[in-house]
Amino acid sequence: MDTEKIRSLIQLLHENHLSEIEIEESGRKIRIVKAPPLSLSPMAAYAAALPTVAAIPPLPHVVSEGPDPSLAVISSPIVGTFYKTGAPGAEPYVKTGDTVKKGQTLCIIEAMKLMNEIESDMDGEVVAVCVEDKSPVEFGQPLFKIKPHK
Repeated sequence: MDTEKIRSLIQLLHENHLSEIEIEESGRKIRIVKAPPLSLSPMAAYAAALPTVAAIPPLPHVVSEGPDPSLAVISSPIVGTFYKTGAPGAEPYVKTGDTVKKGQTLCIIEAMKLMNEIESDMDGEVVAVCVEDKSPVEFGQPLFKIKPHK
């Protein structure tokens, strides 16, 4: 059997979505089997199943119009579920009274099975955590009140 005949058999296999094809001609037999896709190793499958963490750029802080206009409000940049810890039973990223640095993770908001880290856009002191753990949050909803360091 010539290579052109083999190529046409492969093309036939592909066009008809077959997993294998076998042909016998002049006492010669050829069998073409489409290989299944490579499976992931157990560790790669486990890693692929883990939710990914995406860093969300912080929204510009909003100066509070309430009783203390010196406080900045960190608001939710997305709709999702608020988590104050990175894992069940872990310590919260921040608590009231903690000092935070610009770029420090404050919480995680889960949206569409993605874990999004919300970071501080300033140095300061956490005056209030405005949301309960595992609560749904809306876009623009206040998450933290921070007293900026000068």
